[in-house]
Amino acid sequence: MKLKHIFGFAALMSLGLTGCSDQMDYHEYRVNDDDFVKRDFGQVGAFATHIYRDLDYDWGQMYGGASLCSATDEAVFSHVGNQIESYYNGSWGPTNANNSIWGTCWDAISYCNLFLTDYVGLEFPEHKLEKDYQDQMIKYNNYEWEIRFMRAYFYFLLVRQYGSVPLITESLNAEDANNAPQASIDEIFKFIDDECAVIKDNIIQEYTGAYISLESEPGRVNNLGVLALRARAALYHASPLFAENSEIDSKELWHQAALRSFECINECRKRNMRLASNYAKLFDISNWNDSEATKEIIFARRLAASNSFETYNFPIGMNNAKGGNCPTENLVSAYETLNGLSIDDPSNDQYDPQNPYANRDSRLAATVAVNGEKFPDALPNAVLETWYGGANSRSVAYGTPTGYYLKKYVDRMAVISGNSQASNKHTWILFRLGQVYLDYAEAMLNYTGSGYLTADDLTMTAADAINTVRTRAGQPNLPTGLSFTEFEKRYENERFIELAFEGHRMFDVRRWKKAQQYFENIKVMEITKNADESFTYTPVLNPSYITKRTWPGDKGYFWPFPQSEILKAGNLKQNAGW
Repeated sequence: MKLKHIFGFAALMSLGLTGCSDQMDYHEYRVNDDDFVKRDFGQVGAFATHIYRDLDYDWGQMYGGASLCSATDEAVFSHVGNQIESYYNGSWGPTNANNSIWGTCWDAISYCNLFLTDYVGLEFPEHKLEKDYQDQMIKYNNYEWEIRFMRAYFYFLLVRQYGSVPLITESLNAEDANNAPQASIDEIFKFIDDECAVIKDNIIQEYTGAYISLESEPGRVNNLGVLALRARAALYHASPLFAENSEIDSKELWHQAALRSFECINECRKRNMRLASNYAKLFDISNWNDSEATKEIIFARRLAASNSFETYNFPIGMNNAKGGNCPTENLVSAYETLNGLSIDDPSNDQYDPQNPYANRDSRLAATVAVNGEKFPDALPNAVLETWYGGANSRSVAYGTPTGYYLKKYVDRMAVISGNSQASNKHTWILFRLGQVYLDYAEAMLNYTGSGYLTADDLTMTAADAINTVRTRAGQPNLPTGLSFTEFEKRYENERFIELAFEGHRMFDVRRWKKAQQYFENIKVMEITKNADESFTYTPVLNPSYITKRTWPGDKGYFWPFPQSEILKAGNLKQNAGW
């Protein structure tokens, strides 16, 4: 692992989103030494702000355009041979560890520990006579809580991906850091929970309106982000993958997860937050200042202007487009019809296999671009032609192998070629209220053993929570009387479609330990254009033109530690099976 002291850096980065301003008030700083930093509000602020740059997002930057969704049943990357295939083609391992998160998290944690060791409790005597000194001190004193949140968040990313890792909470030299012992999974989750319990009562709740010096910096985490992290960590701790390695009773873990999510939901309600009325607008490039979207977004990362995500994912057939992460039929089939029935239900008279996208859950149209649709706006032909032989189909190099293209998060008006290319800022959502409702539903189902029961300290059922999300989509409530197994299946399906392409699927299926059930078999939609201009739609399982997917067994639930880290970290024990 890399833990280092760095005193020369530029504080130019994108940050999270908790308010209505498009960006924080960034400046560039050149820091010469420790004493120089400690004398000035701005220099210390630059140091604190620098840590936000390591927040995770997944728009293909790690794998040449492929996102982690294409290592799951959400998508297939249209470029055969991409590194993303290592997750399922047998080449993944300690010497090919897909370890970008490892290095990023340890860099961030080293910054956090350095700040918390050396930069807390400063008084800036040279500024005491300035009229905004008290406001600046409010801002400065909040850095401690922001950075403790960030450290807890990066430890969550590490435990989510690797399980047991070293737990380092002070600034160490490289030798001591590399010889730190691994903490148990229980210890890491306890650290996250304990930290969030303290932070939530000390961090600033609202960055806008209270202190004029803070109004231009709404991109920082507030107490709702802290509660959301605490809830998500508790949900993971209770999940089968982590609970089987825990010394805590599994029912109590689910109880605590439900309590944490319920607290977050209630605090959001007190802040007049609710689900956005328009699901699609949550993922639009203008979500940062859309009053509906910001009612639901708890914390997000705002990224610099770019059209690379659109270039990666716009349909083949457009100049400069690369096809990208193409949604699977597995995902498309998961969307119900408007009557709340599965498309596989033989009694479902709303589903027509040869008009398969009519009468479907509205989230499908917000997420997936289908044959015959005008997407994106600059598409050169009248509509998408994903039928075999069409301009955007797999008959063209790098055309969709699944019959679909990605819409969610994509700026449909982006111009990616020629002299008029345009870039826009994008927002990757880390926590939102709809996701917390689903977290609560899962925890309550497993705690009570039913989708329809409450508890003394938990007055919302799992069904109530799921139905809140379904109502926004225009879908009917779940039926009553479902067994635990039936309800669990409906819940997993709901999470699949509601959170599609938001970075959850790779880890949800792992923490459930259901990878062989979900990840090995990929369905695509083969489309044939008939002589009469009609189309024939045929779902196909594991066609020969996509790389066969093989689950590597139980070892695949946690990432392997990079072999280079095993060699230099004396107490780091490789994860089982690797």
